[in-house]
Parts: sequence; structure tokens; C-alpha cells
Amino acid sequence: MTFSLLSDANAKQRLAGLLESAMDAIISCDDTQKIVLYNRAAERIFGWPPEEAIGQPLEMLIPTRFHQLHAQQVRRFGATGTTSRRMGDTTVLYARRKSGDEFPIDASISQLNTPEGKLYTVILRDITERERAREELAAFASESAGVREQEKSRIARELHDELAQSLTAAKMDAIWLRDHLSADPEAQSKIATMLSMLDTCVASTRRIAADLRPLVLDDLGLVPALEWVVQNFMQRTHVPCELIVDEDLELEEPFATGVFRIVQESLQNVAKHAEATQVEVELNSEGDYLLLRVQDDGIGFRPSQPRKPQSLGLVGLRERAQLMRGELRVDSSPGAGTRVEARIPTTRADA
Repeated sequence: MTFSLLSDANAKQRLAGLLESAMDAIISCDDTQKIVLYNRAAERIFGWPPEEAIGQPLEMLIPTRFHQLHAQQVRRFGATGTTSRRMGDTTVLYARRKSGDEFPIDASISQLNTPEGKLYTVILRDITERERAREELAAFASESAGVREQEKSRIARELHDELAQSLTAAKMDAIWLRDHLSADPEAQSKIATMLSMLDTCVASTRRIAADLRPLVLDDLGLVPALEWVVQNFMQRTHVPCELIVDEDLELEEPFATGVFRIVQESLQNVAKHAEATQVEVELNSEGDYLLLRVQDDGIGFRPSQPRKPQSLGLVGLRERAQLMRGELRVDSSPGAGTRVEARIPTTRADA
């Protein structure tokens, strides 16, 4: 192990003992990005022994496709004067073993100015098992969401096909009774009340079925379903809403349902909280990605402020996007409206 940047022999010896006993990999490089410090945990994780790693460029530990981005980040990191970047943020980094295999890491990065020049130190750990567990949890959540949608579809269709039709038949019988009974005012009043109640029940049944899962999504596809939800939003709120979408856009499951639910829940949030006078929903494809935007001109809010108890609207939107391996961003400020943007990969392998 080389400690050319450290002067005191006793300090070097004590530091060497600490570094060799550390559970996390510790790697330092100079301002030319050459490795000058490499502990035993780093050897265990990466596979290169110290004599093969020290003096080599740090890029040997980074996948080739990230080399340019790494160089830019190092320049930015050095120029800003930031002294550290902690572990545990949402960014997953990737490293490369001696075998060429790539693996995910969590890393803490710091910089220090020394008489010999700037020294960058990275403390990192292999999070392959953690990411695998996260992948399994995401797959389970996606499967559970699919099962829930199937159950909603089954219940919605039974409500529509069975209960609503039975109520309609009961209404027809009530009409027959009205037309064939004597003109008893009390009987006619009771039948009129019955017909009104049946109309309400039929309408409620169809509304509940549509809220569970609109049959138009299964029967006609995503675009007609979006047109339906936008029209329903305007009827309930009297707020103009423009839908911008390619009429020929077709998506397979689970993407069609996921996109529909994001739009539906976003419009529900607008109706509840935004006090908007104009809403715009835009959906288009860009390569292997689907870009979705729901924007309103309402009162807005501060996304950084703590959410209210039992308020899960934005959390639900992000979870739906994550189930499809997508990203969702919410931009808003008081008085400036709200914009919800989702970027979703549309390849089935990423579903």
C-alpha cells in the first residue's frame, strides 16, 4: 500500500491499520485521477491486488460507458469546493470488477487539499444484494398491482353486466306497473319514487364500476380511456382540460393501465386541491420512452413541505411510475400551478 501523500511514519502506520480493518472499500486518487491508496476491502470487492491498482487511473474501476460522465463530475466536484457527498442518496452508481462484471455501489466522496495537491477519497460498498432485494420487492409490488387491476376489472364488469342490467330490468317492470295500475295517486307516487331510486342506483352502479376500472380501457385501449377520463373530469369540475395525444398510440400492459392511473389520479389531485382554471394532459412517445405531462394553472404548493397526514396522492403517483421502472417529477410553487411529468420505458423487459 502506498501513502506517499502522508508524511509522518507513525501516522502512516496507524492509518494503515485502520484502513486495512475497514469493512468498506477505501480508495484515494490524486488530482490526475491516479490511485494512490487502496485498502484490503477494495481488493476484496474489485479483485485487483494493490500492486496492480496503485498508480493506475481510477477509470479502471468504472464501466467504460461512464468514463466521460465521471470526468465531468470530478471536474464539477473539484470546482464547486464541495467537500463530500454522503452515502444513502437515491443515486445508484456502478463499478467494474477485474473480471469485467459491473455491480452497483453506494459511495461517499470527499476531497482534501494537501501540499502535494488535491486528494479525492471514495468510501464505497457493494450493494448488489440490496439492489437484488429491491428488484424482487419491485417485482412483487408490480405483480400485486397487476392482480389488483385484474380483480378491479372483474368486479367492474360484474357490476356493469350483472347488477346494472338487473336494476334496469327492475326499472322496466316498475314502468309496466305504473302504466297498468289504476290511477291511484298513492300507488303512482310510490312507483315514481321507485323509478327515481332505480335511476339513481343504476347511475351509481355504473359510476362505481367506471371508477374501479373503466371498461373502455380494456375494450378500446388507452387513448379512448384517456379521452373518457378527461371528459369525466370536465363534467365534474367544469374546468377546461386539453388532451394532447397521438391517436395511434398503443401500449401493452402494464403500461396502458399504469399511464391511465397516473393521469386519473393526477386529475383527481387537481380537482381536490388545485383550484385551476385550465389543465393540459400531454402524452407522446420518444424512442423507447413514454413522456407524460399533466399541468394546471392552479394555486400550486411547495413540494418540499411535509405532506399532510393521510395525503398519499403524490406518493401513489411516484409508486405507479416506479412500478413501470419510470421516473416521476413534480414541479410546483405557490401561485404558479403544478406540473407532473413522468418518463417511462416502454420495453416489456423493464416492466
